[in-house]
Order: sequence, then C-alpha cells, then structure tokens
Amino acid sequence: MSPPLPRKRFGQHFLHDSHIIAEIIAAIAPQPTQQLVEIGPGRGALTLPLLQYINQLDVIELDRDLIAGLARRCEPLGTVRIYQADVLKFDFLQLVTDKKLRIIGNLPYNISTPILFYLLNFVTHVEDMTFMLQKEVVLRMVAQPDTTDYGRLSVMLQYFYEIESLFDVAPEAFDPPPKVDSSMVQLRPHLQPPVQLVNFHKFSQLVTQAFAQRRKTLRNTLQGLVTAATMEKLGISPQARAETLTLAQFATLANFSS
Repeated sequence: MSPPLPRKRFGQHFLHDSHIIAEIIAAIAPQPTQQLVEIGPGRGALTLPLLQYINQLDVIELDRDLIAGLARRCEPLGTVRIYQADVLKFDFLQLVTDKKLRIIGNLPYNISTPILFYLLNFVTHVEDMTFMLQKEVVLRMVAQPDTTDYGRLSVMLQYFYEIESLFDVAPEAFDPPPKVDSSMVQLRPHLQPPVQLVNFHKFSQLVTQAFAQRRKTLRNTLQGLVTAATMEKLGISPQARAETLTLAQFATLANFSS
C-alpha cells in the first residue's frame, strides 16, 4: 500500500534526505533513558532512526491516516506511544516523569509560531527542544536588537531559552519541497532567567503592544502602560522604536509599568 500523500491543510512536507536526517540525529544526540517527544512524526523519517538509540518514544500526530503505517514501521524497533492529537491542545504534563522532556520535530510551518508560544506553558519540564522550522522564523528567533528580524518572537523566546541556529536545509530535502528554505534550531531553557521580572504578564503585554505597530515610537505604542516621563527616568527614549530595545530594557519598562 502506498503511503498517504502529504496534506496541504496540515502543512505537511515529509523529510526524506538521509544526510540531513543523520545531521539532525547527531544534533539531538539521543541517549537510551531520555524522555523524547516528537511532534508531527509523519512517515517516521526521524522516528525510526531515533528508535535505534532510545528505549521509548512518545509521538504526537494529528493526521489519523498516518498513524497505522507509522505504528507498523515502528513496532519491530522499539516502544512508541502514539497520541492522535492537535499539538496546540495537547497536555505535555501527562508525559512528564522524573526526567525532563526533550521535544523534537519538523513543525508544520503554518502554525510553528503558535506552537512555540504554546510550549512556553511547559518550559519548566523541558530539557531542550530541537525543531525544523522555516528559516525566516529561526532568523527571528535568534535576532538581536536593531535588526529587521527582531520582534516579539525574539524577545519572548530569548527570555526563556538559549537559542542556537544549527544548519539550513534546502527545499529538495522534503516531499513535497516547500517554497521556502528551512533551518534546524535548538532551544535550551535558561538555568536562571537572563533578566528579573516583577510580573511576567505585564512583560508579555508590554512586548506585544510595543511590537503591534513596530514603526511607531514607544511614546505611542505604550500609551496606558508606561508614561513618557517614566521612560525618560529609566534612560529609555520615548522616541525610540520597539526594535531598538534590548531584552533587559523591556524588562525594566515592564517592572516599572503602571
């Protein structure tokens, strides 16, 4: 029986390049007793090689049509627990044991940013995460202030993680080839927060509002949150734009917001 065709509505692009797969496995460096979780295993391009190194693997797959074939291919290799679920509704706490989770996956590009934000809910239970993403998203994740790629995603993720862009992947490594280049990225939760926050909710609200109209000045975008007088007192120009502020400066503004 032929494997199910990729579904556009699920944003499916199945990885098939054996050299890229080997590079990803090397970057993950799985160990037998670790708690690995794969998001979107698809046809098992990463799942099957991972089972050569670990005792058990949990996978989350939305597409019911892929699950039977995946289970059949995995059965001779090791223990795989398959959860048919939408990752944006999945409770990762049910997988937590005495070991932290190592989460991996070739994430659907059309919902990759919502997935990254959703996973923040479980960050204290995560050892690391290794993902294939659209290259443009990875550039935003690692971007530094005063660059065009720097934005809300950069600030929020860099508060929680040390982020490393690993290597790029050409469209030809997938079936079907996406219309964009891809990149592998690894995220490791900070052992200690890089900045101190009085109230995380205020920080998140401030960062979101600051970048909502990124071409406007902070005086305009942060009305109702921080006064121009407070900005000046903290050494931050009300005429500055969000993209010029560091993570530490966003934290300072949030800590003194009204």
